[in-house]
Amino acid sequence: MENKQVVIPQFGAPEVLSIQTVQIPEAQPGYVVVKVAFAGVNPIDVKTRAGLGWAAAENKDNLPWVLGYDIAGSVHSVGDGTDKFEIGDKVAGFIGFPLQGGGYSQYVAVPEQALSRVPDAVTLEAAAALPLAGQTAVQALDTVSIQEGQRVLILAGAGGVGHIAVQLAVAAKAEVFTTCSESNLDYLATLGAHAVNYHFAPVSERVEEADVLVDLVGGEAALDALKCLKDGARVVTVPTLSAELICEKAKLLGFEATGMLVDPNPEQLDAMLYMVSVGLLKTEIYQVYPMDQVVDAHKQMETGHTRGKILLDMQC
Repeated sequence: MENKQVVIPQFGAPEVLSIQTVQIPEAQPGYVVVKVAFAGVNPIDVKTRAGLGWAAAENKDNLPWVLGYDIAGSVHSVGDGTDKFEIGDKVAGFIGFPLQGGGYSQYVAVPEQALSRVPDAVTLEAAAALPLAGQTAVQALDTVSIQEGQRVLILAGAGGVGHIAVQLAVAAKAEVFTTCSESNLDYLATLGAHAVNYHFAPVSERVEEADVLVDLVGGEAALDALKCLKDGARVVTVPTLSAELICEKAKLLGFEATGMLVDPNPEQLDAMLYMVSVGLLKTEIYQVYPMDQVVDAHKQMETGHTRGKILLDMQC
């Protein structure tokens, strides 16, 4: 049996992505080998492939490098000293972050503690959509400690992180405003948010007196959104490339502001998988691409107009 992986042989456009074949890893003590059904594609994958950001800088001498931090699949083999899972169990995890990667593989060895059990009521596609994006959403909302009744503005509510953040903020009984393109207005309304079409007018002309800004876009859009906030508001900005600029400007305006880097937390993934299993949280899958169409998956991610998550089917 072979183990195909998507690698970056060198940094560049989506076309640099290629498939290599290696051996299936052995399960070392404390590890399980997962047969990956679906791998999540995230903005950081696109950034790293292009040679941008910390993961790229740290891995420039380790090429070819296997992308991917989100996996869902089944346990293929278990190492000594593992007792959490048995062969065949459905699992998902946020793995190898930020420097190891490895998720775009048909088989990958993972410390058993990094994995969560996928409930029977949850599909592997839904599970693969949750790890990085879901935990980014949870941790962003935790950073600004959202309270019931607050006005919360989430930029890019229809994206991979955004659609989960919107649902979690609505569940916390906040009044949620979000930005999107026209095609996502109805979708976000069904999630319980007031959606603003950013093509029609800057969000600063449509929302005022917000207590909290969750910035998932960065740059000019985030700077404009600062005008929507009331005195003493809290800001969390997720895109790392513009975090320093946004935080500096926000603090000058008297807001509490922080950037964040998501931190893998299996307990948070357990909680979200449970929420999906009982219908409290819905994951939106934009498209599942066969692994050999990974170039197209990255091109779609680069458009910046993806509702929900992009997945790779690693077994076809």
